[in-house]
Amino acid sequence: MQLAKRLRNIQPSLTLAIDAKAKAMKASGIDVCSFSAGEPDFDTPDHIKAAAKLALDQGKTRYTAASGIPELKQAIAAKLLRENHLTYKPEQIIVTNGGKHSLYNLMMAILDEGDEVIIPVPFWVSYPEMAKLAEATPIFVVTSEDNGYKITPEQLEAAITPKTKLFVLNSPSNPTGMVYSPEEIKALADVLERHPQVYIVSDEIYEKILYDGATHLSIATVSQTMYDRTIISSGFAKGYSMTGWRIGYLAGALDIIKAATIIQGHSTSNVCTFAQYGAVTALNSSQDCVETMRKAFEERRDVMYDLLTSISGITCPKPDGAFYLFPSIKAFGIPSLEFCDKLLEGSQVAVIPGIAFGLDNCIRLSYATDLGTIREGCDRIRQFIEKNF
Repeated sequence: MQLAKRLRNIQPSLTLAIDAKAKAMKASGIDVCSFSAGEPDFDTPDHIKAAAKLALDQGKTRYTAASGIPELKQAIAAKLLRENHLTYKPEQIIVTNGGKHSLYNLMMAILDEGDEVIIPVPFWVSYPEMAKLAEATPIFVVTSEDNGYKITPEQLEAAITPKTKLFVLNSPSNPTGMVYSPEEIKALADVLERHPQVYIVSDEIYEKILYDGATHLSIATVSQTMYDRTIISSGFAKGYSMTGWRIGYLAGALDIIKAATIIQGHSTSNVCTFAQYGAVTALNSSQDCVETMRKAFEERRDVMYDLLTSISGITCPKPDGAFYLFPSIKAFGIPSLEFCDKLLEGSQVAVIPGIAFGLDNCIRLSYATDLGTIREGCDRIRQFIEKNF
C-alpha cells in the first residue's frame, strides 16, 4: 500500500518503543530496572478520582463542547491568573486530549509548507515530527552541556530567518530537566521582540516540578507583545500524576484557539467528559498532593544524580525540574542506541538513547520510580560500564 507522503520523514517514538520493550521483558518474568517512561509512578490523588466517579454517577457521560466544559476552562483561566499572573478568558482556552495533542493542534493550526520552526537540541521527541506533519521545516539549534542545554539569545537570534514562524520553548525541560531562569527567559524575549513574525509555544507541563529554589516564569508574562504571540501548552499528566486521563490545554490568542478548536472538532472532538470534572477538582482543590510528589521526586533526583555522577566517564548537569537526568556517555565512544540496547539486553536496565532527543552522545533516565529501583539500576549501570569500557 502506498502511504501518505507526509509520513515518509516521520520517525516513530523511541521513548514509547523502548518503554514497550522493557514492559514486555518484565511481563515475561525478567527483572528489569526501567528508567524509560516519562510517567510518575504515583497513583492519581484520591480526591481527583472521586470527582470523576461522582461525575459518572451524575450521568456526566455525554458529549461536551469540543473545546471543553466551561467549568474546566474557567478553572484553567483561574489557575493561570493565580499561579502565572496571566489573564485569559475561557474562550482563549481549549482542553485537549493530553499535552501532546495540544501541541499537535497548535502546529496544524498555524504552520504551512515553507514555515520554519526553531527547536533547541536536545528536544522532546515529538516536536520535530509534529512540525513535519504540518509540512513545516524544523530548524535545530544544538545547545551545550556547559550551558545546561539551554539555548542562548545569540543562538536564537542567529537561527531566526524571515521564514521563522514558531519557536519552541520547553521549561522545565524534557529530556534534561533544566529550567530557564527568569533572567534567561527575559533575554530570549528581548530577541523575539525584534521579530514580530515569530510565535512562541511555551511547553510548561513540568512547571510544578521544581527543585532548589528554581523559579518558573512563563515568557508570556514578560510583555504585552510576548503575551500576544505566546501560546501556552500544558496539562495534568506530570504534576497531578494523571497521564492516562489525557487532559491537556492550550491558552493563547483567540484566533489561534478558535482554529485549534476547528481542528479538534473534526478529529477527536471533546476530551472524556467525566475526566474533565476530575481535572476541575485537581485545579480547584488543595495542592498538597502536588507538593508531596515533588518532594519525593527531589529525593530521587538527589540519589540518582549522586550515584550516576560517581561513575567514571559519566558527566551530567544537575536538573532544576521535571524528573529526568540527561548524562553524557561521550567518553565511551559508542552511539547512544547501541549503548542502550547493550545495557537493556546485558544488564536489564532500560534508558532512552539521546539520539531520540537529537544528541547521540547522551542518554535519558527518568527517576519517576522508587528509590530501590534507582539504587539497583544505577549499580547495574556502574557494573555494565566497568565491564565494557
